[in-house]
Amino acid sequence: METLLAFLFVLSVLVFVHEYGHYWVAIKNGVKVEAFSIGFGPELFGWQDKKGTRWKVSIIPLGGYVKMFGDMNPASAGGRDDLDEEEAKHAFHHKGVAARAAIVFAGPLANFIFAIIVFTFLFAAVGQQRALPVVGEVLDDSPAAMAGFVADDEISAINGQPVEWFSELSDIVRANPGQPLSVTVQRDGQAIDLAVTPEAIEVDEGGVTATVGRLGITAGDFEMSRTGVVESVGRAFETTYSLTAQTFSALGEMISGDRDSSELGGPIRIAQMSGQVAEGGIAPLLFFMGYLSISLGLINLMPVPVLDGGHLVFYAIEAIRGKPLGAKAQEYGFRIGAGLVFSLIIFATWNDLTQLGVFSFLKGLAGG
Repeated sequence: METLLAFLFVLSVLVFVHEYGHYWVAIKNGVKVEAFSIGFGPELFGWQDKKGTRWKVSIIPLGGYVKMFGDMNPASAGGRDDLDEEEAKHAFHHKGVAARAAIVFAGPLANFIFAIIVFTFLFAAVGQQRALPVVGEVLDDSPAAMAGFVADDEISAINGQPVEWFSELSDIVRANPGQPLSVTVQRDGQAIDLAVTPEAIEVDEGGVTATVGRLGITAGDFEMSRTGVVESVGRAFETTYSLTAQTFSALGEMISGDRDSSELGGPIRIAQMSGQVAEGGIAPLLFFMGYLSISLGLINLMPVPVLDGGHLVFYAIEAIRGKPLGAKAQEYGFRIGAGLVFSLIIFATWNDLTQLGVFSFLKGLAGG
């Protein structure tokens, strides 16, 4: 039950953020919004606001939508042509291409903004666990072992440069494969200089093979570190950029076959992970929400009809041609896009069920 509640909470918040981005920019552009729904299918409960928008929660909690005035359906796949002049002023499809593009882009943008806000709060208010420059374990036959490092050594400087965090040590070591380093450690109240040459190893960094240095030690002590608001905002932007790049890289590797496509998870795996991170407290749950918000924004920007990215492609073509694509072309595009998205959902859910061992269990029942 806790896993289900955590999943519903995470998904509902992220869907609300995404759809509110569409809603807010639509209202600012004079578009009337008929419905704002968290979930699909029949309505569970809802209310009508003064502007005529029906805010509701629907029975299938796997997404949501904003239905704008004049749309043929919640996916904005085509508009009505039976509106009079006054009604057309408030219809989505009668707005200029720039306004429509802004409304569509606002959904994914809201997800990125939400992630930045969440990460800023985490870094400024909660803090981030950071590794102190204290040696935890020295791996056998590693450069560190041969140089005389021992557990609990506190690293204070490298080549005379002070070190405050284990990450600083790691960055210097990675940047100097095969290059001799002088490392100052504090041991039993005494400063000891150790000469060590990081081992050169090859690692995969976003599909590119890089040669980096390795000492063969692990961090042995950690503390929570909080930063000021301004610095936290900067770190939040860096974190959002880094997670975005990692997601792009992972998707590219799956498409190229360099990464196992079984890693692609669907709603069941998201639910499972939501429950697991919720057990760790508010900080892991918030970070997970920030990461998922980025993923939701990126997925919706994919140039697939029925997704926001597909709409933006159609609007770009319209801007270049000076007129929209024909109704038939758009209809076929949306059908193909819906098929692709539905297939992806089925594939991801299949991966989830396989990982949970459902098919092996059923096979065992059939064989028994």
